[in-house]
Amino acid sequence: MNQLYQTLRDALMPLHGAGEAKAIALLVLEEGFGVSRTDVYADKVRTFSEDERLRFERMLRRLVSGEPVQHVLGTARFCGHAFRVSPAVLIPRPETEELVELAARALERMSLESRSPLRVLDAGTGSGCVACSLKLRFPAADVIAWDVSDEALAVARENAKALHADVRFLHRDMLQPYGEGDETFDVILSNPPYICLHERKDMESVVTDHEPSLALFVPDDNPLLFHRALADFCVEGGLRPGGMLATEINSALGIVTVACLEEAGLHTVTLRQDCFGKDRFVTARR
Repeated sequence: MNQLYQTLRDALMPLHGAGEAKAIALLVLEEGFGVSRTDVYADKVRTFSEDERLRFERMLRRLVSGEPVQHVLGTARFCGHAFRVSPAVLIPRPETEELVELAARALERMSLESRSPLRVLDAGTGSGCVACSLKLRFPAADVIAWDVSDEALAVARENAKALHADVRFLHRDMLQPYGEGDETFDVILSNPPYICLHERKDMESVVTDHEPSLALFVPDDNPLLFHRALADFCVEGGLRPGGMLATEINSALGIVTVACLEEAGLHTVTLRQDCFGKDRFVTARR
């Protein structure tokens, strides 16, 4: 077993460096073949079947070609759950779990003050990881999730079904303004596109070649396109008075994002850091 780990780690080091290659190798063996990290470190050996060896070799070829390990495995872990992923959706990131925690703390406070089911919107749901995680944590909440991509919605619905998370998924463009008949939410959260196109050249090809540009990039001349639309939607009626908006942001645009939301009419706008100390989230109230 140690030999298979070394084979995978060594093959990936030129692409990812020693630390990430090690993490990917351990993840593949654990998630793909049920071999724990403890067994790898203890050099505990079990015999792989011929089918397993063939699958290992196919996975190795895909990984060496630069495919994300989550696509090769077919799943990504998020908030303790396994979510199916595909090139149609962003791969869930650990820092986005912190966005879920921000929303969860607000929902816990609100649930003490309200007897009615709380209504939550995940705008730009992708794989559905945020919406499903919140629904599983707050079963009584009415959780709605939007996405403009039919392919992403198909993945999200599959994840919700597998996790028994009763989320309502709707095809909706986040840039569409609040309209008559639209619902009002207690909490709106979003991980919208926020990477400027000029930043693409500095990104790893494992992201730019395999994850949807639609969910990643904004025009250089309008980097707050989605945050401005979210703020307007909230102020025009999408967010109830006292409700909370929580959104991920471009860490280079924290101050201007705060100003954008304040200019739209939101208040108590707060810039927050992620676990790595980077400006990553903004929360606001109506």
